[in-house]
Amino acid sequence: MRIDLTGKSALVTGSTQGIGLAIALGLARAGARVGVNGRSAERVETAIEEIRRSAPDAQVVSAVGDVTDTDGADQAVDAVGSVDILVNNLGIFGAEAALEIDDAQWRRYFEVNVLTAIRLIRSTLPGMKDRGWGRVLTIASDSAVVIPAEMIHYGMSKTSLLALSRGFAKEAAGTGVTVNSVIAGPTHTGGVEDFVYQLVSQDLPWEQAQREFMRLHRPQSLIQRLIEPEEIANMVTYLASPLASATTGGALRVDGGYVDAILP
Repeated sequence: MRIDLTGKSALVTGSTQGIGLAIALGLARAGARVGVNGRSAERVETAIEEIRRSAPDAQVVSAVGDVTDTDGADQAVDAVGSVDILVNNLGIFGAEAALEIDDAQWRRYFEVNVLTAIRLIRSTLPGMKDRGWGRVLTIASDSAVVIPAEMIHYGMSKTSLLALSRGFAKEAAGTGVTVNSVIAGPTHTGGVEDFVYQLVSQDLPWEQAQREFMRLHRPQSLIQRLIEPEEIANMVTYLASPLASATTGGALRVDGGYVDAILP
């Protein structure tokens, strides 16, 4: 199976590290011209250098902009030009007792995790429809289906993304554009390492802390480990390709078997 994205331009939000960086690298390796996005020009350039070290022939452009507001989103989209592949990866998460989540936090999680994706889809989907080809991919989470007691505000936002993808897939019906979400399971990133240490002893070395976290807080995982970002990127790269032309309106799982259901 050969994935060829030559001639396609992609924008991956929040792609200076973690899952977003892995996705940007995966798309670039497949031949896409990729806009690397972040709020800091310095961090974006660092990420671009990392991608070029792994894929010397990669076509990558700096798409600096805070996509959580309209001006920043427009700036990032304009840096790429005609966006054929949009990957809504940017998101925030953190542990908080359910009854201590105040109105401001509820709004922030919805605005950053959900409204940002809506804004970017609204900006790029019309052009994809006009050109008769496009891919919109939104990174959701197992927390969309199995709401974690320690961060229900995050779970709420990720559930919303599933509805968002399904709805916009209907908007794109019959146009050659597909819209899907990817349900990512517990993934090994720097941010997740910090999160793990919020829930287990900070005195534990990382490998032991990871095992303790999975045992206590994610015991449903069938692979019994954190997922590596590249494993998420593999699914995204496939869904972004012409090979996935009949897959739309779906929620595709890369969760290590965490969600205990046949369907999402």
